[in-house]
Amino acid sequence: MTSTPIPFDLLPNSAAVDGGALAIGGCDVVGLVAEYGSPLFIYDEQHLADTCAEAVHAFGEGVAFASKAFLCKAMARIAHAAGMHIDVATGGELFVALAADVPADRLVFHGNNKSLKELSMAMDAGIGRIVVDSFDELDRIEHLVAAGSDIPNILVRIKPGIEAHTHAYLQTGIADSKFGFPLTDGIASSAIARVSESESMSYRGVHTHIGSQVFDVESYRKAIAALAPFLNESASKEFSIGGGLGVAYVAGESESSISEWAAVIKEAASAEGVLARISAEPGRSIVARAAVTAYTVGTIKEIPQVRTYVAVDGGMSDNPRPVLYGSGYEAFLPRSVTSDRALKVRMVGKHCESGDVIVNEARLPHDTVVGDIVCTPVTGAYGHSMGSNYNKVLRPAVVFVKDGVSRLVVERESFEDLVARDIG
Repeated sequence: MTSTPIPFDLLPNSAAVDGGALAIGGCDVVGLVAEYGSPLFIYDEQHLADTCAEAVHAFGEGVAFASKAFLCKAMARIAHAAGMHIDVATGGELFVALAADVPADRLVFHGNNKSLKELSMAMDAGIGRIVVDSFDELDRIEHLVAAGSDIPNILVRIKPGIEAHTHAYLQTGIADSKFGFPLTDGIASSAIARVSESESMSYRGVHTHIGSQVFDVESYRKAIAALAPFLNESASKEFSIGGGLGVAYVAGESESSISEWAAVIKEAASAEGVLARISAEPGRSIVARAAVTAYTVGTIKEIPQVRTYVAVDGGMSDNPRPVLYGSGYEAFLPRSVTSDRALKVRMVGKHCESGDVIVNEARLPHDTVVGDIVCTPVTGAYGHSMGSNYNKVLRPAVVFVKDGVSRLVVERESFEDLVARDIG
């Protein structure tokens, strides 16, 4: 962390300085908190539309938005309007996408343990693709087709044994992973053969995913090289490389654009002679930088010769990534976005956990006081979607901003919501 002002390349595309204060989408951030409360997720709507459009331009037909990164009806509509398909991984995500009026044939259904009920829901809706993850799932699909469901289009998820350079919990392409069929011992070949020969499934191709927060795009090249023989031998019409493109969260980190990532993947596929149509499933790279989270400072606790704690009204319930992965973030005051941040603090949440740390070594201006609004940037992915009610903390509202207009797309939870399903 540095004491310099927050780098603008970590902020949403429309971020601008207005009288020393931060505006996003033409809306004053401090003013948004005054109107909607805090904590508050603030999304640059045009940024979302632009990154979706970039993905479609880079990959073409078939590219899907990985909705686990951030899903609400408004986000689903933006991705669909841009021409993206949408990747859903549970019945809940499927339900939200359908509730947003996204046609079922534009949805790709993932998951390592899809239930019979979820598969039935997806197939009855006319799901576009099912990415099968196990032989048990193949049994369930055949059972449903025998019972009258339509024959689904299938992608077989294969783990290529590639160790991507990322956190151990984010590795999904190695042999020891709960996802997909391994290349070893002919298991992946057996899965493809079963799908291809089944009268209950239409084989479309192969899907893979090597991990999340992957900065080394050469890892994707290795995965393509490992899978190319299977693609061509099985007459795959489609090949999805999945997602996982790394995103910069703190000053000094660099990232590849979606277009640069697509160029590497297409070049590698061409070099390996892959004939299938190439697609991908970006999620984090679509939404992460499009948002900031705004909090209100409630307590500043200075412990001499130790550290200063700044406690805010959110925490691990709206951003669990620091607790789960040790993820780093920046912090700043939107009222003085160009100010130096010379005060070193630990920014923490309000939960009854010592590990409830949002920014371990944050930098803020020296004049930070109780009542200030403090923001963390690059929180558009895996904040809202991984949120919880730990300590019965209310989950934040989500606001989209564009052209000087804000709109509430997800309401803040109320205390009444906490007991709505508690029947005592």
